[in-house]
Amino acid sequence: MNGWETWLTRQRDTRERLGLQRTLRPRGAHDDVIDLAGNDYLGLSKHPAVRSAAAEAAQTWGAGAGASRLVTGTTDLHGELEAELADYLGWPAALVFSTGYHANLAVVAALAERARVISDAHVHASLVDAARLARAEVTVTDHNDVAAVEAALASCASPEGAGGCGACGDGGCAGKPTRFERVVILVESIYSVLGDEAPLAELVRLAEQYDAMLVVDEAHGLGVRGDGRGLVHAAGFAGHPNVVVAATLSKSLGSQGGSVLGSPALIDHLVNRARPFIFDTGLAPAATAGALAALRILRDNPDLPASVTERVRGLADLLDVPAPAGALLSVPMTSPQEAVAAQAACLEAGVRVGCFRPPSVPDGISRLRITASAGVSDEDWSRAVKLLLEVIR
Repeated sequence: MNGWETWLTRQRDTRERLGLQRTLRPRGAHDDVIDLAGNDYLGLSKHPAVRSAAAEAAQTWGAGAGASRLVTGTTDLHGELEAELADYLGWPAALVFSTGYHANLAVVAALAERARVISDAHVHASLVDAARLARAEVTVTDHNDVAAVEAALASCASPEGAGGCGACGDGGCAGKPTRFERVVILVESIYSVLGDEAPLAELVRLAEQYDAMLVVDEAHGLGVRGDGRGLVHAAGFAGHPNVVVAATLSKSLGSQGGSVLGSPALIDHLVNRARPFIFDTGLAPAATAGALAALRILRDNPDLPASVTERVRGLADLLDVPAPAGALLSVPMTSPQEAVAAQAACLEAGVRVGCFRPPSVPDGISRLRITASAGVSDEDWSRAVKLLLEVIR
């Protein structure tokens, strides 16, 4: 065994000892397990219209886009999806990416290159990686701490001779003008681990005051909050000049891919400067058409999110845990080992749930992750709730 194999073996042994080892477990297309672990919040992934649209697109355009969007990978389908997403969510323009991860990477890397980033401690890993890709100077603030965000913004705006930008932490730039012409604030509308929502009104006020750009990841808000158009729209900030929205197509829309919504100038900048967009193959036609069909179903059925809210709040009451702002319910466990054991017991009983363990959880507390999906029948939902209560209690 060479040095690398020895190192890899030790890494695995450490993960095993701490209860942090993860394993891929392929599932069949037609297993009889009730799925409360995925992100298909509205059950649209298997909707007949979505399946049909995806199949027809694959027959028409082929299995893949064939190239990056700037070469030949942009199809009429991409244009339709971008136009309808922008119209539905209340933005002037939209740009579609191959994944939600790429959407977050692209928008932050293109806006925050060598700039200042103020990031909530609980943002998704894709936003963390995006700030690194941008080579930005990053300040991480405590979760949903508006005062900390304001203090970080004020430090960026410090006038010459008043203590510098504050980014160096020790006053090393005191007496110098601010080094940051641009500041980007990173948050999620609804956080996937704790299930709480961002204080958008206060953050937008700060973005206006300091002329910062607030990037909001709506991955868990789209299709769940308000009439389905997400928390930013419900709060009245769609189209705001100091706000940019990133959203995924793989959760409520049941497909794959991601999108960024903002001004035409922003989209033009991303097309020309965002490396995760420029050098990536375009979203596959089947996924594009599937997301478009799902979007139209959501648009025509604004009552769909209410069923998710009803289910997640009812289950939270039964389990005596706080009700989340979105579709994901977190049930704290005392250790990673207990979380894994509870997940296995649920699966043995016929219900698939998720499991959060370090380092995936920002506060270090392992949890079961339960998705309240509108795609599960009433009968299966009732059976799943009964089984969950038996296992967790």
